[in-house]
Amino acid sequence: MVRLDERNPMSLLARPAVAALAAKTMQGLTRLAGRRTRGAGSTAFWQARLPEYPRDVTAHTVPTSVAPAPVTVYRPPAGTAHRPPVHVNFHGGGYVMSMPEVDDALCRALAAEAGVVVINVRYVVAPQHPFPGPTTQAYDVVRWVAEHGAEHGWDGGRLTVGGQSAGGGLAAAVARQALERGGPSVALQVLHYPPLDLATGAKDKKAAVARPLLRPWMAEVFDTSYVPDPRERTHRLVSPAHAGDTAGLEGIAPALVVTAGHDLLRDEAVRYAERLRAAGALAGHHDVAGADHGYDTKDEEKARDTYLLMARHIRKATAADAPRTG
Repeated sequence: MVRLDERNPMSLLARPAVAALAAKTMQGLTRLAGRRTRGAGSTAFWQARLPEYPRDVTAHTVPTSVAPAPVTVYRPPAGTAHRPPVHVNFHGGGYVMSMPEVDDALCRALAAEAGVVVINVRYVVAPQHPFPGPTTQAYDVVRWVAEHGAEHGWDGGRLTVGGQSAGGGLAAAVARQALERGGPSVALQVLHYPPLDLATGAKDKKAAVARPLLRPWMAEVFDTSYVPDPRERTHRLVSPAHAGDTAGLEGIAPALVVTAGHDLLRDEAVRYAERLRAAGALAGHHDVAGADHGYDTKDEEKARDTYLLMARHIRKATAADAPRTG
């Protein structure tokens, strides 16, 4: 087995074949954890978090141009509007690990507190489906929800998107595609500690702590698996916080950007928040002090606070009298 040298791991993991092997190994370990009936990493573990929020779900499959996308539909509490708004959620995992169950507590909280239907998407991942597969599929899912929501009792005209980590990157890509393609209308994008600059090497990113949760070698595996050709990493749907993307963002869906103070990815999210602010599209930037990447999966108190913040923004953006984006 290859031992990764923490002092200089980049050259080896920058090779797509090596990164793909490492990514597939991580996928296998994640699947094993998910099959446990109990304990950390199991589906039951994630569903037990934040028990004050009930779990009322159904399964569905959304057709897309990439591959069918399985989704879990979280319904809001009884007594919510007849046709509630919809929030489409994309989970994290470095564009490599398929783990929507990690966001179960988030989805239950948003359904209850924002009064929305939450669509939690199991999207395709790299290296099996590198860029642009996940961004294309994510957009297709959101477009399908907008066009077919009424058939399921949802109001696809009041639609928000969001995600954690890589899922936040996908949510930003969905909002960008909606801007460029003239729809669907997205009322809000919620970007939670997202990676928004894959063109800058992980070794050149600085965290506020010496040993952040997201280590540079991990980012190298994720980035190389997702976008094997370094020349593609400046693409606007991959790195909207990179200096190479200079297109105007006027008219894009407003964004709530949530960063973690110790996160390796914090600076790029802050840069993107400032870019959105300049375009008149920043609904808010909230920095969780003293927190690292993925903090909400471990700290229940911080998770509740952040999820309630997200819910308030989603409820406001999807209110019946809220202005609509194009």
